[in-house]
Amino acid sequence: MNEKPGKDEYASFYEGYIKLTPEGNVIELLEQQGQQVHKAIRSLTEEQANYRYAEGKWSIKEVFGHLIDNERIMSTRLLRIARGDTTPLPGYDQDTFMESRPFDLYTVDHLAEEYAAVRRSTVVMLRQISPEAWLRRGIANNYTASTRSIAWVITGHELHHLSILRDRYEVSV
Repeated sequence: MNEKPGKDEYASFYEGYIKLTPEGNVIELLEQQGQQVHKAIRSLTEEQANYRYAEGKWSIKEVFGHLIDNERIMSTRLLRIARGDTTPLPGYDQDTFMESRPFDLYTVDHLAEEYAAVRRSTVVMLRQISPEAWLRRGIANNYTASTRSIAWVITGHELHHLSILRDRYEVSV
């Protein structure tokens, strides 16, 4: 959990997320990140959370909702690979997930609650993974993925979106 995965443990399109994640204990990084993001969500008004920086772009609520959806999917992949499930796991289309605009209906309080629950679930699960299970590999979205690489991808994916929230939405995270 302290060592970044090798390039043979994840699809090349995840490399940017892996690079964004600082060295250290990935479980602790996820826990700290979760506290920071939860606080940021809670600080938003409903009007702020519905802001879109341009036509056709996700609202702030939708960005946080995407993080929730992605973490659920990635942590499910992680669990299955850690437990030795060799069934090839499907990809998903983030845009299809957003088409029904489910997060427009969320209140800021509900969004914060759901985010915290999902992150807590991920962290609790990761704490129980054995050292050998961290190195297990499976197939997700037609690419090799190790248990540990998925934990690092979850962290880096969120860092990527937090950067966008700071730069384009002016959200303090």
